[in-house]
Amino acid sequence: MWTHNNLLIDILGWIGAIGLLAAYVLISAKKVEGDSTRYQLLNLVGSFFLILNTLYYGAYPSSFLNLFWIAVALYALRKVIGKYFLWAR
Repeated sequence: MWTHNNLLIDILGWIGAIGLLAAYVLISAKKVEGDSTRYQLLNLVGSFFLILNTLYYGAYPSSFLNLFWIAVALYALRKVIGKYFLWAR
C-alpha cells in the first residue's frame, strides 16, 4: 500500500541520489574542486536524504555508507571553512 510517507521518503531518496550524482559529474568534469563548498554540500545533503530513505526501508548497509559519506563531507567542510576564516583575518 502506498502512503504519503512512502512518497516523501522516495522523493527525498531521489533528491539525495541526484545530488550525489551531480557532485560526481561536477568533480569528474572538473567544474568544481574536491575541496569546494558546493561539492561538499552536495555530498552532505545528498547523503543525508539517502540516509532517511535507506533507514526507512531498512537498507542498513547503505545507511552506514552514507553516514560515512557525511562524516567525510563534514570533515572537508570544516577544513574549507576553517581555511576561509584563517585567510580572512
